[in-house]
Amino acid sequence: MNRNTSIVILGLGNILLGDEGFGVHFVRWFEERYRLPPEVEIVDGGTLGYLLLDNICNCRRLIVIDAIKIDDAPGSVYHFPGEEMALYMPPPTSAHEVTFPDVLLKAELLNELPETMFICTAPKNIGTMNPSLSDSARDRFSTVEGILLKELSSRDITAERIENA
Repeated sequence: MNRNTSIVILGLGNILLGDEGFGVHFVRWFEERYRLPPEVEIVDGGTLGYLLLDNICNCRRLIVIDAIKIDDAPGSVYHFPGEEMALYMPPPTSAHEVTFPDVLLKAELLNELPETMFICTAPKNIGTMNPSLSDSARDRFSTVEGILLKELSSRDITAERIENA
């Protein structure tokens, strides 16, 4: 097993579908504000599906930032380990759809699945063409930032705040 990167912070979602793009918007925002050591990689995963396998299989720890389709107040934040993913992820809507759990299953079958953690928010608007995040999603950036910084710190990783960001 080749683990080149210690931690991958992976932002997921479709930025054209409102809050569905939360993970991508967040990692872009975070990357503008913090300098991280070389063993931490921030990845804008968008909707790349299986194309993310190299990033996933080449790290020891995967932190996924995403929107979670759940019946809860918009902006609710969820933080859970990969083992609990099945409790939160809806079933696929089509046999032809590649979901992120499918990608993780493929990594597991390759015996390359890293330790995984999710930080997710409940969306307000999702599924309609809208490249903007709702206020309830954008207002959660600081909450997700705090969870992520705490997670990095627990791994002895220092995220250096960029001046004037």
